[in-house]
Amino acid sequence: MQIAVLGAGSMGHGIAQVSAMAGNDVVLRDIESDLVEDGLEGIRNNLQGGVDRDKLTEEEMEAALKRIEGTTDLEAAVEDADLVVEAVPEDMDLKKDVFSDVEDAADEETIIASNTSSLSVTEMASALEHPERAVGLHFFNPPHIMDLVEIIVAEQTDERTEAFAVDYVRDIEKEDVVVRDTAGFATSRLGIALGLEAIRMVEQGVASPADIDEGMEIGYGHPMGPIELTDHVGLDVRLHIAEHLREELGERFKPPQSLRRKVRAGKLGKKSGEGYYVWENGERVGMSGDWDD
Repeated sequence: MQIAVLGAGSMGHGIAQVSAMAGNDVVLRDIESDLVEDGLEGIRNNLQGGVDRDKLTEEEMEAALKRIEGTTDLEAAVEDADLVVEAVPEDMDLKKDVFSDVEDAADEETIIASNTSSLSVTEMASALEHPERAVGLHFFNPPHIMDLVEIIVAEQTDERTEAFAVDYVRDIEKEDVVVRDTAGFATSRLGIALGLEAIRMVEQGVASPADIDEGMEIGYGHPMGPIELTDHVGLDVRLHIAEHLREELGERFKPPQSLRRKVRAGKLGKKSGEGYYVWENGERVGMSGDWDD
């Protein structure tokens, strides 16, 4: 299968990586050559890490890398694609523009998917002349580690597109859940609710971020606590999703004030070096504020 991934950030290059590792030919596209190179370098680093941990062989790494190419040319990326997955920033107008541009350049049979974590795939599909080919493929970060892909079926999605999406997810050896297109889908809606309540508990002095996270990890078997996960995802991303869900579903998704303050201060989590935790070289080294780690 020929797959085009649009957006070479952490989600985009991760989707490209897992697609190539499953034997698909992949084109990774972004708007600037430096971004494409950064994405390809991220894939190389991820694969080398897998080799170092004996998760795959050198031969498997090289084979996967040979199946991936990068470009800044949208038409070249999608013209022969069976599947196009957009992984651009969470902005509805941008995503609709990308969908429309892809339809103009791609074959009429090409499936067009969004990696959105919360925005309406039904609205994105409305930008297409043939919206029945649109579907959501919500990967989890990082895609090469996380096993789940949430398949979002828009109002316009036809049975062929849904079946194609299920087959693709299983082909790349991920687990699929199929949900209807509603605000926050299933996973983001529940994940945001848990994360916001955990932050409110920190604000109220119930417990430290580390103790809340440890409680969910040990007591409930979560691989990562809700506050640390917020730092990984990005506080700005979490705030944006919470505002969207508040607008769609009501005040129970009202963002806590500390989340707003940290975003205003540029404390966005792991990517900025500080959120609810302090980070150095990608590693958690302490908690932000008055808490001791």
